[in-house]
Amino acid sequence: MKKYLAEGFGTMFLVLMACGSAVLAGPKIGVLGIGLCFGLVLVCLCYCIGNISGCHVNPAVSFGMWVAGKMNTKEFCGYVISQLIGAAIGAGFLYWFVNMDGGFDFGGITGDSNLATNVLQPGATAGMALFMEILFTFFFVLVIFGATDEKLGFGKFAGLAIGLALGLVNIVGIPVDNCSVNPARSFGPALFSPTAWGDFWIMVVGPLVGALLAAITWKGILKGRTDNETMQQVG
Repeated sequence: MKKYLAEGFGTMFLVLMACGSAVLAGPKIGVLGIGLCFGLVLVCLCYCIGNISGCHVNPAVSFGMWVAGKMNTKEFCGYVISQLIGAAIGAGFLYWFVNMDGGFDFGGITGDSNLATNVLQPGATAGMALFMEILFTFFFVLVIFGATDEKLGFGKFAGLAIGLALGLVNIVGIPVDNCSVNPARSFGPALFSPTAWGDFWIMVVGPLVGALLAAITWKGILKGRTDNETMQQVG
């Protein structure tokens, strides 16, 4: 149960703090600042709940771990449910902030979507956004596999690599669709901004496909490493 609670609270704070950077300070800090906030929040969460739940706070990450055989189906479902609930609560807090004073200079606004929702930005196409979500999630989840690997990972520095990866993909991807790579991050704000549902499928399909590719690639890397070690031992 403590793993599920950690994932719920972690995802809540990811949405509240990271999306909140766009909603409450977007015009002041810009895309670079928002991307850095996403990365810094995840770094903090990695060192806060990483030893409890692994700090997935992202259904795509949990999906990749499940595909790679690092968690069972029951645990995967519990993680995803906890993440979606946490994201909804975090977005609820943001919605409350937005409606406290309509005169505040909020950021993260695209049309009627004012909670840093993941929607196509002007000039972006669905195909462009889907391709980006697949590639960026693939990169992000692959970094997680590598940074946390028992033999190849970076131990206590893994959280820094993971946070930097999330910050990087957000800095590059925000101009396309506000960057998701996380279905829960998209789900929470969309609950309070109905106009975001039209593009929501991209934020589910893209990250899940990207995570699947990352899991398959990492399993291939590990198999190649094992084969090389075996050959060296034989030689």
